[in-house]
Amino acid sequence: MTTVTATPVAIVGAGPAGLMLSHRLAQRGIDSVAIDTRTRREIETTHRAGILEADSAQMLLDGVSDRILRDGYEHEGVELRLHGQGHRIDFRELVGASVWLYPQTDVFIDLADARERDGGTVHFGVTDVAVSGIESDSPVVGFTDADGQRHELRAQVVVGSDGSRSQCRKLVPEARRRIYGKEYPFAWFGILCEAPMSAPELIYAQSSRGFALISQRTESLQRMYLQCDPDEDVDAWSEDQIWSELQARVAGDGFELRTGPIVERARLNFRSFVQEPMSHGRLVLAGDAAHTVPPTGAKGLNLALADVKVLAEVLEQAFGTGDLAVLDTYGPRALARVWRAQNFSYWMTQMLHTPPGADAFDVRRQMGELETVTSTVQGRAYVAECYTGWPSHPVAG
Repeated sequence: MTTVTATPVAIVGAGPAGLMLSHRLAQRGIDSVAIDTRTRREIETTHRAGILEADSAQMLLDGVSDRILRDGYEHEGVELRLHGQGHRIDFRELVGASVWLYPQTDVFIDLADARERDGGTVHFGVTDVAVSGIESDSPVVGFTDADGQRHELRAQVVVGSDGSRSQCRKLVPEARRRIYGKEYPFAWFGILCEAPMSAPELIYAQSSRGFALISQRTESLQRMYLQCDPDEDVDAWSEDQIWSELQARVAGDGFELRTGPIVERARLNFRSFVQEPMSHGRLVLAGDAAHTVPPTGAKGLNLALADVKVLAEVLEQAFGTGDLAVLDTYGPRALARVWRAQNFSYWMTQMLHTPPGADAFDVRRQMGELETVTSTVQGRAYVAECYTGWPSHPVAG
């Protein structure tokens, strides 16, 4: 037997984007049902770093949880290292803003707890998901729950927030889809290590050996990355080799990494991707289902949450007026920010990474660009404005 449920909004994908949308819709008196093929435990034990713009942090504080104020770290700048010297980009001084170091894993946990607390309907660990009827007034989402019960959601709107391997985005007819993308000729070798923080804020280092990023997680657990080949075998590296290479890429002015046991390692291949339009019929896309960015500019999660902020407003208008044609306004509004973030992420990536086969001109030109950014107020302000978001406001601690 099939359990049939009528709901205004069916959300396919219950990661941070899907759960934040469900939360914000509930605040507006709009019911939704969210589903995900992953179990809750799978999602919350997949460690992912996270830098939140102040507006993203404020979305958590708006009825989800204030845990970010206790467990997160407010960063008022970042450091760009070149020629072995650090150059701090002071966000607060330049644009009056900040960001928060708060892992995406914790964002998800806060949201999942909030939906459970508020009586939201979320099904994790589902199978056999099928979406149909998006060009009709009554789309249907079918799935089998974790207990083997078959369900059918009869919705007015379906939201595809099912990540970078989205099945929902393939429902947009091929003739309507416009795909924009770029593959990068390098990747990140990321580690999670048990060590004290090496610096109070993120360090983005450009060196002749390639890029390195020194990030943080907690007082005793840190994330670090180094540029590598897209097919790098990360298991072939010894811990001594990893630490030696990381130190070499950030060396200078007496800076020393604080080291410790490496508890996780992975290769992160990345690309730029956008699918337009972000809506078709009664289907709308949000987050990685519609766009992905390289991680250099820390925009992925923030873009997903920005999508949700716009989408909740559009859905409130649609259901409030009974005119679901306003769904067509969502994509253009969201894409304006998406393309600004794509530009910033691409710019940061090409400026800080050493491209394979770079000749002497490429290297010197890249140095000129970095020196312009770090030595001028206008250059530093551009990084600060883009990194903290458009617009961004400090979060009261």
